[in-house]
Amino acid sequence: MKFEKLNENKIRITLTIQDLAEKEIDFHVFMSNSAEAQDVLLDMLEQAKKETGFDPEDYNLKVEALVMADTNFIFTITKLPPEEKSKISKRKFTVKRKNIVPSSTQAVYCFNSFDDFNDFLVFLSKNTLFNYKKLAKSITLYEYKEKYYLLMNNINTEFIDKIKFYTCITEFAKCVTNSKVFASKLKECGTLIMKNNALEIGFKHFVIM
Repeated sequence: MKFEKLNENKIRITLTIQDLAEKEIDFHVFMSNSAEAQDVLLDMLEQAKKETGFDPEDYNLKVEALVMADTNFIFTITKLPPEEKSKISKRKFTVKRKNIVPSSTQAVYCFNSFDDFNDFLVFLSKNTLFNYKKLAKSITLYEYKEKYYLLMNNINTEFIDKIKFYTCITEFAKCVTNSKVFASKLKECGTLIMKNNALEIGFKHFVIM
């Protein structure tokens, strides 16, 4: 983790995948903008205060996040001017620590519509950065309550481009937390649309290559 104090009111924080692993934060959970992800940000602010003197106490903050091609996360954090601060109720930052058990071999992503899933397929078909066939042993698509869920089982943890895949899919779908529990729900109550491999089947039938 790297901290840069740009000025008295602004800092830049670089967070790596290795930093997430050290904090036992699963990448899927972090990308879903969950409570755990917010806790990581609060933790970073506490550490930034110690290392750079940047004090967020009694300030509202503007947080800009960017995912780089090398999968590093760049956060630019700015203290809001007093006139903007007065429009929003004060919030004091405290660090909450939770014990998180990563689920690196399974993930579920929710698409709001089949069109969104199809748009993701089109994106993948035009992107040659990675070989999706090596991502997981099982990739299935379910429909449940008018939404579509991509369930990935036995994810290849050694797949070098898996982080790039996760970064791309979050542009089209939302990661579902508690994936193991929800996967069981899908198998019990959902409708199986595409059996393994859902991505390959989708390319074959819905994408003009």
